[in-house]
Amino acid sequence: MHVFVIGSKGIPARYGGFESFVDRLTYYKKRGDIVYHVACMTDQRRKPSEFYNGAHCFYIYVPNIGPAKAVYYDLAALRHCLCYIQRNNIQYFKICVLACRIGPFIKHYVKKIHSFGGKLYVNPDGHEWLRAKWNTLIKKYWKFSEKLMVKNSDLLICDSQNIERYIQNEYKSFRPNTCYIAYGAELTSDLGKNGAQNEKLAAWFQEHKLLPDSYYLVVGRFVPENNYETMLREFMDSDTDKSLVLVTNVEKNKFYQRLEKETHFGLDQRICFAGTVYDQELMKLIRENAFAYLHGHEVGGTNPSLLEALASTKLNLLLDVGFNREVAKESALYWTKEKGSLKEMIMRAENLTDEEIERKGNQAKQRIKDDFEWDKIVNAYEEKFIQ
Repeated sequence: MHVFVIGSKGIPARYGGFESFVDRLTYYKKRGDIVYHVACMTDQRRKPSEFYNGAHCFYIYVPNIGPAKAVYYDLAALRHCLCYIQRNNIQYFKICVLACRIGPFIKHYVKKIHSFGGKLYVNPDGHEWLRAKWNTLIKKYWKFSEKLMVKNSDLLICDSQNIERYIQNEYKSFRPNTCYIAYGAELTSDLGKNGAQNEKLAAWFQEHKLLPDSYYLVVGRFVPENNYETMLREFMDSDTDKSLVLVTNVEKNKFYQRLEKETHFGLDQRICFAGTVYDQELMKLIRENAFAYLHGHEVGGTNPSLLEALASTKLNLLLDVGFNREVAKESALYWTKEKGSLKEMIMRAENLTDEEIERKGNQAKQRIKDDFEWDKIVNAYEEKFIQ
């Protein structure tokens, strides 16, 4: 069975949920009768294919054409896959598209996929059409594209039960074929034994003037729908003497500049924008040594940053939305966007006993062990791929 994966920027993963998913899907592969082919985005006109985690990685050149870049990439990758399938006379295959970017074009390609004997699987991701970074026209395109991807897919694999319910209710006239397979995470119990990584952590702490257990941590894309404004304002209003460390690809963008102007967070010496951390083992140690993790995501399915935090951080303070409660359940504390809610939660967290914090941490790790370990997730995907 040949499985072609389209829609991530490629592997090895740096940042991004889909990139990490494809990285882990290929790394934990169980079945010898599955061959993965992974589309990877590049700005080089000609870059030869290579192998990573045993997967065939093929490169798609994508010009810098603005918001249409992702649509161009998916379509170019899909055309490449179909040419490869035809040229190599591949009889058994699935094409797995991540996100719903190419709905207006998909009907034509599905006919071709079916004529070659394959099937189209789609991970619909979250509510992309609700993201604040898009203008009204792009939001309308996303919603329309989602509708057509749902209508024309052979199977929709949802990584959130909330998203699966939404797909079934919103598009019930199409009678969509859906299933739920969670995103995954790795428990981190052996990291502290790695001397080299501990030296990296010590250097990172020194660079940012931090100590273990002295900071709240935020990890994720610096975009409005992740509620950075609420987290910054509430943290600044609190009396905590801990730091707020934001590991994010901020690059001093317009959103950053607006927030700095409106909130004056640059004057609060407790706030540290630490840039990006691409070393995954170092990132796990940064999570393990945080006092608590703050999570403000509200537009999407199962968020990878949340799972990674549950797997490694002792205490997790989450925005109270269905996606987050579905994942963490009773293992986390919850706050709302109402003024004062997160401020109060920060102070409540600091009044917890060590035993209460340890209990929350153990509950969080148990959530990962029960439902989100990569071995289980990859097994579930492979069962779908070979059907």
